[in-house]
Amino acid sequence: MPDDFRKITPDADHGFSIAAPPRRFGTGGQSAARRDGLAKVTGAARYTADVSPAKALHGVIVSARIARGRVAAMNVAAAMAHPGVVEVMTPQNRPPLAQHPDEKRHPFNFRHEALQDDRVRYAGQAIAMVLGDSLEAATEGARLLAPVYEAEVPRIGFDAAEPWTPQMVGFFAPATHEIGNIAKGLADADVVSEITMDTPAQFHNAMEPHAIVAEWVQEDGRARLLLDTPNQGPVMTAGLLAGYLGIAAEDVVLRTPFIGGGFGSKLMIYGAMVLTALAARAQGRAVKTVLTRAQMYGPVGHRAGTRQKLTLGVARDGRLTALSHDVQALTSSFEDFVEPAGRASQHLYAAPNLAMSHIGLRGDIGTPLAMRAPGEASGSAALEVAMDVAADAVGLDPLEFRLRNYAEVDPSTGQAFSSKALRECYAQGAAAFGWAGRPLAARSMRDRRGRLLGWGMGTAQYLCTMYRGEARVILRGDGSAVAEVAGVDMGQGAWTILAQTAAEGLGISPEKVLLRSGSSVLPDGSVAGGSGHTATAGTALSEAGKDVVKQLTALALNDPKSPLFGAGNSGVLAVEGRLLRADNPAVGEAYVDIMARAGLRDLTGTGVGERAAENAEKYAMFSHGAVFAEVAIDPDLGQILVTRMVGAFAAGRILNPRMVQSQLEGGMIWGLSFALHEEAVFDPTSGKVLNDDLAGYHIPVHADIPAIQTMTVEEIDPFVNALGVKGVGEVGITGSVGAIANAIRHATGYTPTKFPIRIEDLPL
Repeated sequence: MPDDFRKITPDADHGFSIAAPPRRFGTGGQSAARRDGLAKVTGAARYTADVSPAKALHGVIVSARIARGRVAAMNVAAAMAHPGVVEVMTPQNRPPLAQHPDEKRHPFNFRHEALQDDRVRYAGQAIAMVLGDSLEAATEGARLLAPVYEAEVPRIGFDAAEPWTPQMVGFFAPATHEIGNIAKGLADADVVSEITMDTPAQFHNAMEPHAIVAEWVQEDGRARLLLDTPNQGPVMTAGLLAGYLGIAAEDVVLRTPFIGGGFGSKLMIYGAMVLTALAARAQGRAVKTVLTRAQMYGPVGHRAGTRQKLTLGVARDGRLTALSHDVQALTSSFEDFVEPAGRASQHLYAAPNLAMSHIGLRGDIGTPLAMRAPGEASGSAALEVAMDVAADAVGLDPLEFRLRNYAEVDPSTGQAFSSKALRECYAQGAAAFGWAGRPLAARSMRDRRGRLLGWGMGTAQYLCTMYRGEARVILRGDGSAVAEVAGVDMGQGAWTILAQTAAEGLGISPEKVLLRSGSSVLPDGSVAGGSGHTATAGTALSEAGKDVVKQLTALALNDPKSPLFGAGNSGVLAVEGRLLRADNPAVGEAYVDIMARAGLRDLTGTGVGERAAENAEKYAMFSHGAVFAEVAIDPDLGQILVTRMVGAFAAGRILNPRMVQSQLEGGMIWGLSFALHEEAVFDPTSGKVLNDDLAGYHIPVHADIPAIQTMTVEEIDPFVNALGVKGVGEVGITGSVGAIANAIRHATGYTPTKFPIRIEDLPL
């Protein structure tokens, strides 16, 4: 292995220790290169599926091919007769669990399938697990099971699903909300516009499939589970899994180093994880299970299909008098997660009368869960089209219409925004795009090739989530440091930015910080989700570094041998591994000298990242942005090509512009995918996803990606958290879908009623 990778090392407990890259690959500071980038592009990075313990058994999940009914029989004898098959786990012989898979002891403990009975609740559900000495043997054993079903008619789609009224949607948000009086607001309007928009089921399709390697070891007379798996919340998941297995949380060590994309699908426990741990305990051998691409369509969550109705009342001057957002969202028959699409309209535009409602539609599908910008992606896609329809109804430019309805305070709560530079996003994005002079009329622009051109825009907004996280920083006697947090990097650059925040708090260069992360035994940095990971884990690491500096300061100020002795009134500064007098920076002392004189080999600081309660109660906190898109459409063939996109975003303090640009571009590309490509197609007869692979489930390729320009608008937020940072992982998708749909609308005059927008939809 090249020397550059010797400090990128897995170990028993820490999961992953990663140093800064050599200087030729990045110099640290604001635009530091990814610490994991070189390992990934050269193949040195090891993912869970690359982990192969000696004498490990291979697990293969057998998936149901019907959506509703029961498994009447399986040929277990035929499978067991295969020479390489070791065991077939079914509901009849599955080892007992301490907690039923349908029992909820934790808000994030979603119901799932772990062979608790012979019922089939959706196509793709686990109905058996085959263990073999090789993957080939286990796969053949799974084929030999040849299950026989007693099938029932599945409930698939909006018309067949059974409605119910939830009390909560998404992650504990209210299902209904109303400010003012919608009926009066519509009655007072000069124009009432209405759209109904369908969005399809979408699946995460991370590059890395889900995988689990489970091994039990005996330590101090206790059984301890070592679990390698890509997971977005290692400490939380380890505790939840321990509950199923009937052991203490500290006896589960969940290691999750490299993650090849998660987007929410790797946040929760799922059946295969529980079954693999059970199988390893029962067999006394390590077990390795890797889901196939098709098995990612159902058991590990997806974005729910929605049907949304938006009704907007508008006065002659272009100001909203009412905005109503009613959502029907498909969900499973056994879990209560409902896509919170209505929330997208509740905090953005200044409507005095504002309402949302949600209806869940229970069907025979896997449970929808969090998928990048849950609720906001689907909801904003419909909202932004509705805003353009309303703008046309009163003869206003789409940007001018949004500016007339600019919310100075949160329209849903009346709270002041902790910061909001959305006006600047509109202005800078429009200038960079060249929006001025856009004709109002549809079908009024063509390019040199005779293609219809359209310009559209959409407002981006995503809430600033923050959890409670803990971290530890250890300053060594040589001036280097170790930062420890159970943080997660699933491609967003977290390991790089987290090391930067630890270094900043400590007052040293990031190159001197070794980051230990990716294991449940480390301080709980909370989950990587909701665009809150940097704010949470980063703040905790920064505070841990500051704690070390505080201890160093106390040592120096109280030591007569220190040049800083007695400088308490003037204060000290922490700069590049030195403490300096604030009133005379020429006087100072190196950390290493302070520690050496005190006889310390190292010094440990701890920190907590959480939002101040008073700020959470007082302020509305969001990232904002404006996305502008151009499309070119062949008037004869209907082919749609997005030719360019510009996005301007305000997300508080930007810690690393390189990482932020990557995240914003990724969100905008996903918006393009949402608008034009992604759709899961269910067979109404069997309930199976027909396009459960990357051949049939379309996502954009390089030829589909236009010229993308992203920019960040300066924004200072003293209230959102101690670092002043806001999330950028999800905000980029929220304005992009609508911007592309509105560009198509401008080019053709056609108002989309569903996503993705297809050639056959266009009235050319």
